[in-house]
Amino acid sequence: MPEVLEGPGLAGIIRQPASALVGRFGQPRLDTPEGDMRKLQFRSEACVLDVYLYPLAPGGEPVATWLEARRASDGAAVDRLACIQALSRAR
Repeated sequence: MPEVLEGPGLAGIIRQPASALVGRFGQPRLDTPEGDMRKLQFRSEACVLDVYLYPLAPGGEPVATWLEARRASDGAAVDRLACIQALSRAR
């Protein structure tokens, strides 16, 4: 079972399928399947958000279980919630 990121402000992302993430952030810059995992990468001028999707049940649809955020300019880690807000506004 994959680890599921928990925390305030993540309810609209964590445990959501790819279709919900695309609806929120637009088309991903990268969409990388690897086995039963899928990585979506969303990007704005402010930041890059990598969202990792795994099925939570055997044969289930992959859903967002983890995410990482970094600055677009130099790759330094940034606040996840600030990145989510910036990407949501960029739409």
